[in-house]
Amino acid sequence: MPPSRLVVARALAVGLVGVLAAGACSASPTPPPLTGTSGTAAATTATSASGAPTTAGSPTGDASQSPATPDTAGPPVALLGGLDVPWSIAPLPDGSSLVSVRNTGEVRHVPKPGSGGRATVAGTLPITRSAGEGGLLGLAVPEDFEANPVFYAYYSTDSDNRIAAVPWRDGTLGEPQVILDGIPMGRNHNGGRLAFGPDGYLYAATGDAGARSLSQNLSSLGGKILRITPEGKPAPGNPFGGSPIWSYGHRNVQGLAWDSRKRLWASEFGANTWDELNLIKAGENYGWPEVEGMAENPAFVDPVAQWPTSEMSPSGITVGPDGAVYLAALRGESVWRVPVRPDGTAGTPTRHLEGTYGRIRDIRFVDGRAWILTNNGTDDRLMSLPPSDVGAT
Repeated sequence: MPPSRLVVARALAVGLVGVLAAGACSASPTPPPLTGTSGTAAATTATSASGAPTTAGSPTGDASQSPATPDTAGPPVALLGGLDVPWSIAPLPDGSSLVSVRNTGEVRHVPKPGSGGRATVAGTLPITRSAGEGGLLGLAVPEDFEANPVFYAYYSTDSDNRIAAVPWRDGTLGEPQVILDGIPMGRNHNGGRLAFGPDGYLYAATGDAGARSLSQNLSSLGGKILRITPEGKPAPGNPFGGSPIWSYGHRNVQGLAWDSRKRLWASEFGANTWDELNLIKAGENYGWPEVEGMAENPAFVDPVAQWPTSEMSPSGITVGPDGAVYLAALRGESVWRVPVRPDGTAGTPTRHLEGTYGRIRDIRFVDGRAWILTNNGTDDRLMSLPPSDVGAT
């Protein structure tokens, strides 16, 4: 079990901060109009037409009221709209959820469907946003959140990517406490996914930041999967002594998920040939930049499944209630379902929602529904779908 997180709790005993929310959007095509459970068009504006900001803890304007709890087999429901490239879904123990917004640094708080609550901007994290893939990326909620209400965020500054512990009180963010910094940052390939493993430690996916050699360099945090304590220290049992590195040779990992056998799966962007689903093992080398896709080179671990980059560009992943791995595809504008066998091999992948919502950044299963985040650059949405829409049984 990991060490106590009381140290973090004491370090984070600070006042809450007020925040402002921005409403910039790019000019990409919007997904088709969608309806909520009432049959009316789902609201989609995060700020006023003039760009007037909302304040922390205030309604965002994109969901005037939480929709009625959708039946698991009911129609798609838009839970949030008007988002400026949302990135991560993080359910909370009370049935509500957090959503990170990459381009603004906002953390949105989404009430439990059917609760009658309103979605709010809980706060804004201190990102530095420039052209490219940086900004506010992954969020992760530990199992002891109810006893110690702190979540974790991965975000970009003007010099690096970093991970911070963020206090949570009554729907508002406290002052973030950086627990790990110095993760290489670039215009592209910033990684960014966070997830707590079944061992209680925090795993972080990083990218090579556009500098390929970093992935094979065990002195760099770039192009790796990291495993750290909630205080940001290398977790006990890591394969490289006092290093936070768990695996290496990665190009740009943006998805992490565990199955019922406690196996870690990761999605990875290829360059020009193959995108990958990998089964991650401690200390192993996944080959980038020496190989891409299945190379049958004993020096490297081959992916369990691969796709042409035109069909995938995988970001967030999750393991469904049926034990399959589900991958959110950006360029592929789909959700891919991959059945996995007890021996760690994959069955035949199937493609779902192709082109229906455009680019998809993240996927989670929440209360019997499939939740996805769209990433089209304008009026992006958090959608709740019947699981059959993504092939779940």
